[in-house]
Amino acid sequence: MTTLSEQLQAHIKQHVSLSLEEDIGSGDITAQLIPESNTIEALVVSRENAVLCGQAWANEVFQQLDPSVEVHWLANEGDDLQPNTPFLKLSGNARSILTGERTALNYIQMLSYTATISRRYAKLVENQPLTILDTRKTIPTFRLAQKYAIKVGGASNHRVGLYDAFLIKENHIMAAGSIEAAVKQAKVVAPGKPIEVETENLDEVAQAVTAGADIIMLDNFSLEDMSTAVQKFKGQVKFEASGNMTDAHIKEVATTGVDFISVGALTKHIQAIDLSLRVTKES
Repeated sequence: MTTLSEQLQAHIKQHVSLSLEEDIGSGDITAQLIPESNTIEALVVSRENAVLCGQAWANEVFQQLDPSVEVHWLANEGDDLQPNTPFLKLSGNARSILTGERTALNYIQMLSYTATISRRYAKLVENQPLTILDTRKTIPTFRLAQKYAIKVGGASNHRVGLYDAFLIKENHIMAAGSIEAAVKQAKVVAPGKPIEVETENLDEVAQAVTAGADIIMLDNFSLEDMSTAVQKFKGQVKFEASGNMTDAHIKEVATTGVDFISVGALTKHIQAIDLSLRVTKES
């Protein structure tokens, strides 16, 4: 089970507050059509196969709206959901449940998709000694949430942001003057932080190894060149493959001996899981 860090818990509270403010504004006028004292029970189902993710966000929605609403999960975070099987039961004030429905489902549908695609990619290489990584290609303000969902699905996180690790790309190298100069300065700027260098050919790989990089990204390398780089420098540095990672290509790349494969599609190609809430009892 993936745990919530204190940073993520604080972020969830803040993010949910902003999401509710965005949706409700000056008040839910449609909910006011319902008598104030009415109560309901409702079930939420997924219309498709999915990996459940986002429980903490949904819980926080109703905690902020109306703590008296009972939120009862019928499946655990990370469970595989089957179509049309209820995974969440809500009981309580009708206005509160219907006001919070969309915001809660928005979180679940997006994070469950991220977890679902993450699990699919992780399974492609489950018998290989390597790790599938995400990237920083996330939806703005959803970085921590999507990084969490990636781990629920079974893949792993690359750096969280621009502050916890170096990723020296082509433009950084050009601006700094060389791979050697960029890596040397990185060790001065933030000693001990992981240093990764993006390379485009075997000559740059050799330069990055000599400069003292910790990880080398093989960006759009051929399978032959990936294998050559790994065979020549394995044990001196870690290797990450990146670029156009389709299902078939990932399986091929996994045979080259790289340590990581990063996939931007895990967080940037988002589709909503089809969810539905239905009232089952009213009083």
